[in-house]
Amino acid sequence: MAKLEGRTALVTGGARGLGRAIAEAFADEGADVAVLGRGREALDETVAAIEERGRRGLAIVADLRSVEAIPAVFDEVEAQLGDVDILVNSAGLQGDMPALDVTEELYDAVVGTNVKAVFFCCQEAGRRMLRRGHGKIVNLGSTFSLVGAPNFSVYCATKGAILQLTKTLAIEWSAAGVNVNAIGPTAVRTDMMRPLLDDPTFAATFMPKVPAGRLPEPEDIGRAAVFLASSDSDMVHGHLLMVDCGFTIL
Repeated sequence: MAKLEGRTALVTGGARGLGRAIAEAFADEGADVAVLGRGREALDETVAAIEERGRRGLAIVADLRSVEAIPAVFDEVEAQLGDVDILVNSAGLQGDMPALDVTEELYDAVVGTNVKAVFFCCQEAGRRMLRRGHGKIVNLGSTFSLVGAPNFSVYCATKGAILQLTKTLAIEWSAAGVNVNAIGPTAVRTDMMRPLLDDPTFAATFMPKVPAGRLPEPEDIGRAAVFLASSDSDMVHGHLLMVDCGFTIL
């Protein structure tokens, strides 16, 4: 039996990159998947990929920084696909620039997407999962949940917050049957990151920090998410699963 057979997942940021890879991995393992983002065309492409795998998909256009929109998102998923068994908070912004140049507008956008939206999505999922006595929440952390990086002050702060949020929710909810965990990727070869990763100058400075000598593909993050979303991880709570090819062990 597929690891996620009969389950329904909601993946924020599911239109592209890691979110799409996770959505496709879930569909491969038997889940019906709702993907949420701000662009209809890319979401529809992900839904098509889910349906090609023989599962039901649902595209939801929403801006989760508007907290009042979040309950309606879960209501729509439940009406179309069934109760949300799995929530993946994958949507995020980087906003890289020197700390002295960060504006209030940029700060609010990054924190609103990476922390505020994640918190209130977890809250809404938690309310519903706790009533049912089961559920899996997977947050997207980062290597920057553990280490800092120049020009990423706000992003690093948000990913550190995600780690602490994950631990705290696990403490509050684990006894009621809800697992809350996180994944910590390093730079992954998504379409957004590929030009930077293929830059010889960047590679010369970054790759010596990666003991494995190579970087993850999106599918590697998808497989990690499947583990944390499946019954294989029932005894795993508040954990940050690093998929970083050793970046944070140096």
